Amino acid sequence: MDRRIEKRRWPPKRIALLAVLTVGPAVMLWGILTQGTGRALRVNAERLRISTVERGPFREFVSVLGTVIPIRTHYLDVIEGGRIEAVYRDAGSLVEAGDEILKLTNTNLLLDIMVREAELVQQSNNLRNTQIVMEQNRLQMQREILEINHEISVQRRAKERCAALAEENLVSREEHEAAHETLRYLLEKRALALATQRQDSLFRAEQIQQLQGSLARMESNLALVRRNLENLVVRAPVSGQLTALHAEIGQSKSRGERLGQIDVLEGFKLRASVGEHYITRITEGQPASLTFENETYPLLIDKVYPEVIQGRFELDLHFAEAEPPGVRRGQTLHVRLELGELTEATYVANGNYQQETGGRWVYALDASGRVARRREVSLGRQNTRYCEVLAGLEPGERIITSSYRGFNEADRLILNP
Repeated sequence: MDRRIEKRRWPPKRIALLAVLTVGPAVMLWGILTQGTGRALRVNAERLRISTVERGPFREFVSVLGTVIPIRTHYLDVIEGGRIEAVYRDAGSLVEAGDEILKLTNTNLLLDIMVREAELVQQSNNLRNTQIVMEQNRLQMQREILEINHEISVQRRAKERCAALAEENLVSREEHEAAHETLRYLLEKRALALATQRQDSLFRAEQIQQLQGSLARMESNLALVRRNLENLVVRAPVSGQLTALHAEIGQSKSRGERLGQIDVLEGFKLRASVGEHYITRITEGQPASLTFENETYPLLIDKVYPEVIQGRFELDLHFAEAEPPGVRRGQTLHVRLELGELTEATYVANGNYQQETGGRWVYALDASGRVARRREVSLGRQNTRYCEVLAGLEPGERIITSSYRGFNEADRLILNP
């Protein structure tokens, strides 16, 4: 016998459809209320580096590479050019002040010395001849004055006789006046001769002085050229180590060319290269330090070179105390330059995130640690490990300090465990 089948009011399909229509919007509403709006991105938490914002003592410093160099270095330059004839020392050898290092030859310099010597001899002969001529002229002038004085004496006696005879009318008036005029002529002639003698004497003295000065200059120039001849033998100016020598026998070197250098073995210093944006914050006497074989050695900035080359400038540092044992010339060490005093500040670890954001924003984790939201921040001073937080973060908060590459500047990150 047939049985009546009653129709169900809530079939499974209807129940499933109703569940989707009610539960789906509820889940979306819960996500909006709990996680906010904006673009979200799911990331693997294991690939992230998370750091905590801290509060405590903070000092700004920058780490640079310093090269160990001797405290003093003397360069060997060619004073007088020539061809290298002999090399007496090799690079790396120890030398004492005055030791011969190499010898050059210069034929043109030898010819120049010969020409200058010949000119000096000729000038010396000219001076001697001039002095002889002047002495002869002086003697001739004195002879003339002597003769004039004799004529004056004779004429004065003749005038006196004419005067006596004229009183007795034994000579004519014309003869008496002629004797008087002759005496006056001879007196004027003597005065002129004496004036000429004085003038010639002054002229001779000045001319001899000029010739002697010219001769002295020629002798000085010749002595200088002879010293240049001595400079063809290059000697060590100081005692030390000949760390570089660029010279081969037969090689030609021009004046002023660099031959090598001698390092004075009295100690070492460091030369470091720093970015140009620090040039206004680094001065002489500023402290620094380095760590060598687990020991820290204090340094002081000795000299700051103002010239900026390719965005960097150089500075020299000397050890404030004992030098590290075992350091060698040319060795590279990490130097920490202190740029400020130790102060209380809020800071967070450095990371690759600064390169992507420029330090303007970060991803800060919420209390659950499951969601990181983008937040505007302001960062200040830095050192090799931390950067100062000026605004946007509080001590105890956590941020993502690894690279933000691939996040596409999402508004929030959902961290998958």
